[in-house]
Amino acid sequence: MRIENILVIMRADEGQLARLQAAAPDAKVIRQSVKTLTPQQVAEADVVVGNLPPNFFPHLKRIKLLQLNSAGVAPHYVALGQDNPGMVLCCASGAYGVAISEHMLGALLMLMKRLHQYRDDQHKALWEDRGDVAGLRGAQVLSVGMGDIGTRFAQLCACFGAQVIGIRRRPAAPPEGVQRIATMDELDSLLPQADVVALSLPETEDTMGLMDERRFGLMKQGSYLLNVGRGSAVVQPALLEALRRGRLAGAAIDVTEPEPLPKDDPLWQEPNLLITPHISGQYHLRLTHDNIIDMAARNIRALLGEGEYVARVDLEAGYRA
Repeated sequence: MRIENILVIMRADEGQLARLQAAAPDAKVIRQSVKTLTPQQVAEADVVVGNLPPNFFPHLKRIKLLQLNSAGVAPHYVALGQDNPGMVLCCASGAYGVAISEHMLGALLMLMKRLHQYRDDQHKALWEDRGDVAGLRGAQVLSVGMGDIGTRFAQLCACFGAQVIGIRRRPAAPPEGVQRIATMDELDSLLPQADVVALSLPETEDTMGLMDERRFGLMKQGSYLLNVGRGSAVVQPALLEALRRGRLAGAAIDVTEPEPLPKDDPLWQEPNLLITPHISGQYHLRLTHDNIIDMAARNIRALLGEGEYVARVDLEAGYRA
């Protein structure tokens, strides 16, 4: 396998570009912003590092590896891989676990300790005791989606003394700190016992609308919901109703449907809901950025016959194999 041109369309500094160059010393590494990207550059690329916009798909002529900088895999990338059987498609699943799991933990503790309410009171110069709080020690946590993000979050909760059950599509041995791994067909029976339900799921036909009015009705009174996967996993009017009725004591969502969330959506005004604008991952933590570059370098080496691919996408399932 020969690689002549590596086109990098995600943000990368000189040190990160050098690591990509080291993976394929004979190749030319080209850093180009999507805003100034040309069809010719795409046509000449053997490897593309970054989420290539779909309008450039018809210009791919020599593509051998598309390395996404996102953990999730949009349907149009899956279709591109299916239409180009000679192309390897890899995502960045595994790069975001530390950043997003820490975001989840911070959001959950904020809600449990009523810190969001005290922050609101601060802006009103209001000195008021908000009463009882919740904690993770002894709490039942249900981590729905046990990829890198869900597993790391589960283990963080276990460190605080929580009892954690993970949910995956298929049975598996539980990682350290997790009591057991359940499958999706057990979700309904587990929801009534869970103090915390954390979603870190890709968008598939099975996950869209997963948390609807019926399932919110199954959740434990005064429990908490977190969603960092895709906004489509939660039926938002049902979430709002569950918060207003007190079924949920609080919720934190880093993803919405649509994005951005419209300014007139009533979710913005819900006092026990934390909304963040899909920022738990991205490159805000330097470790995440470096992880993506290192994954791309490993996959370039794998393309050259050195080692195994990491986070290669299963084109039938639509996410990391």
